Amino acid sequence: MGIIERKEREKERRKDEIVEAARRVFFEKGLVTATMDEIAEAAELSKATLYLHFPSKEDLYLAVAMGGLRALHGKFQEIIEHEPSIVRALHRMKEAYMEFFRTQRQYVQMFSFLQMSQFHKQVSDHMRSTCDSENDKHWEAIIGLLRRGVEQKIIRDDIDPTEMAIVLWTNASSLMLRADNEHDMWKRRRNIDLRKTMETSFRMTIDAILTPAARLEYQALLHAEHAAVHQS
Repeated sequence: MGIIERKEREKERRKDEIVEAARRVFFEKGLVTATMDEIAEAAELSKATLYLHFPSKEDLYLAVAMGGLRALHGKFQEIIEHEPSIVRALHRMKEAYMEFFRTQRQYVQMFSFLQMSQFHKQVSDHMRSTCDSENDKHWEAIIGLLRRGVEQKIIRDDIDPTEMAIVLWTNASSLMLRADNEHDMWKRRRNIDLRKTMETSFRMTIDAILTPAARLEYQALLHAEHAAVHQS
């Protein structure tokens, strides 16, 4: 291994250590309350070293949040690559999304800040470009799955796959944030479980984009899943 390669690997290792320390601090205190001094202490580094790798607290926050999105997208990618049935792939992606919501709630809470325009004004152009490039790969994977579904006559051909992907993601992420922030309020006032509402929204949206034949396959899949739950 050459000197340049060794230095680059050391730089990446140090960045990973900083992001991990920041994750612990942000999970405990949130974006507003957490400070770079606290993150530097958690990473056992000087604050100046933090700023060598991340020019702002917002850049570091986005780096941590992207770790959560990367984990979710990794599950999607695995399903897309290994599940031959488009209908089952969509259903399994829904399950992966719900599992992420149940088990990674601290990342979910971080995502709410990513919706704020003021937050992005504080993010460096380099970090924004890096995240955009990474997100583009995942968008292309999902759009590619939907396009394949249209070609196989599993998904309706009157809806653009890109528009379809935007609708699916927007509906899911909006309900995810609402379920995280307003679950108790809706349960108390209307006896509505927003987590169940998320499931209902997924089912309705998937059902709406399928062709009639694929819809029958999807309904059979849901019926078999429902029967299996009640038998267990």
